[in-house]
Amino acid sequence: MANKVNEEIISLYRLGKVSLNTTFEQLYDSKAVQSIKPKDKQIETLEDVITELNKLVGLQNVKNLINEIRAFIEIQEKRKKENLRTEPIVLHMIFKGNPGTGKTTVARLLGRILKNMGILQKGHLIEIERADIVGEYIGHTAIKVKQQVNKAMGGILFIDEAYSLARGGEKDFGKEAIDALVKAMEDNKENLVLILAGYCDEMEMFLRTNPGLKSRFPIHVEFKDYNVNELIKIAKKIAEEREYTLTNKSIEKLKQIIIYQNNSENSGNARLVRNIIERAIRKQAVRLQKKSFISKSDLLLIKAEDIEGEGKY
Repeated sequence: MANKVNEEIISLYRLGKVSLNTTFEQLYDSKAVQSIKPKDKQIETLEDVITELNKLVGLQNVKNLINEIRAFIEIQEKRKKENLRTEPIVLHMIFKGNPGTGKTTVARLLGRILKNMGILQKGHLIEIERADIVGEYIGHTAIKVKQQVNKAMGGILFIDEAYSLARGGEKDFGKEAIDALVKAMEDNKENLVLILAGYCDEMEMFLRTNPGLKSRFPIHVEFKDYNVNELIKIAKKIAEEREYTLTNKSIEKLKQIIIYQNNSENSGNARLVRNIIERAIRKQAVRLQKKSFISKSDLLLIKAEDIEGEGKY
């Protein structure tokens, strides 16, 4: 960059457009140097994030709910300007669903949406689990919870497998962690959103055994398993993002694997197809290395022989 700037200055001097008396400000404003100025970072808008959300495969019920939240916040702001009574904006949530159904992805997008709406200052996501906030001795848990809450201030604190906080005997500090989190929610209403996530049944049991929590988390979101067609769309999207193309035969083989896996206890959802595509890319590389000539088309295509799952299908 420095060499390019020097070349531009020398060219301007030779053309008589600048002199030795030209100030830096005048030089910087000259048209010839405009092309090498650092460009301003594009500011993300609310519509940018909503568009990104809508591009996600499936999750229509989740998209509808986020649209409701957006509309609710905007209308409450309008009511406030008209000096009308407003409803409290409480956005702590329960995310229920199997792994790989988009919970973390949606939580990240939600943080950015709330930042753009002025609800959160930063909109970042801090993802933690039981070990990050449950201590090993008296007083340790409160310290660990405070550390994670401080990291999440201005954004979202996302606790995966939150039901595990209620597991353990009388000497377990999970209950202390829950109490500390509730206090943090009360103390930081204006600038912190807490999301508890996990399997549907386990989260329902967790809320039943901790009745005081349910009222503090008014928004419950269910993330349903993806169907076969949705998983194929996700697989194509993952491949395209990496500049690969799935052949028709590779798609058919992928369908067989997905159908087989969906009949097992842990289908994996989007994680399953991501792992399959990433492995297929490695297998394609091994296959291509054996060729004497590799075309651009060869580099792009993922073939059926590159697709591999676990078990029989």
